Amino acid sequence: MTKVSDIYTLSFPHAKSVLVSGDIHGEFNQLVHKLCVQYAMRDTLFIVAGDCGFGFDNPGYYDEMVKKNSRRMSEANSWIVFVRGNHDNPAYFDGETFRHRRFIAVPDYSIIQACGHTILCVGGAISIDRLYRMQKWETDKIKQKSPHSRTTDLRLARQYYWPNEAPIYNDALLTRINERFAIDTVVTHTAPSFCQLLNKCGTICSFMASDDALSKDIEAERATMTELYDRLVHDAHPLTHWYYGHFHQSWHDSIEGVLFSMLDIMEFREVY
Repeated sequence: MTKVSDIYTLSFPHAKSVLVSGDIHGEFNQLVHKLCVQYAMRDTLFIVAGDCGFGFDNPGYYDEMVKKNSRRMSEANSWIVFVRGNHDNPAYFDGETFRHRRFIAVPDYSIIQACGHTILCVGGAISIDRLYRMQKWETDKIKQKSPHSRTTDLRLARQYYWPNEAPIYNDALLTRINERFAIDTVVTHTAPSFCQLLNKCGTICSFMASDDALSKDIEAERATMTELYDRLVHDAHPLTHWYYGHFHQSWHDSIEGVLFSMLDIMEFREVY
């Protein structure tokens, strides 16, 4: 890992393939099993496009997950990089708090270089069920005598919702990235406003009925990703692929020369 003018950069010179996954929602062990046993992949960099599941348990849980799976990942000579979703505690995604030899949760606007690709990772989205999550947490706290008893770092204490979940457009950092890198691939949790999903009907409507600001916040979330896309195009990055999760469906299409791929839960797709 290196930092170039506060750009968080990771290089994987020994990786022979790069894959991206949709949401995993805390199924870390299943992910490693699919990667190393079911598909017997080796020398692989694997990027999870958000909603990894960090924050729903105390930090010790994630440390134990690493201990359980490190040997298998080392034998396969593979690595997993986690991008921030809305169902993740942002405190884990600073590049240091959860950083292990084979597993790392990266900050927004990280640059990952592997297999000849330069990949930009930007996390965040809006939880459509945020009111339910906040209410449930308040109810569950009453049932617990000491909800933070197993961690001394309150930033990492268990929770069901994090108010700083939205994606952020960082113009200054994009300027510095443009000076040093040529981005060909983007991995985000949500997507630009012109990508699927486009229809707000269905489950989301029931949440909008009780959350007056939800529609506006979702529009702002997608607009942030559109602004990111527009900036990369303006700066003439050789962008060809964009991967994202969040919507729990699978879709892909080429738009203005960029192949956008929406990945379902635990759906794998190889970076071309």
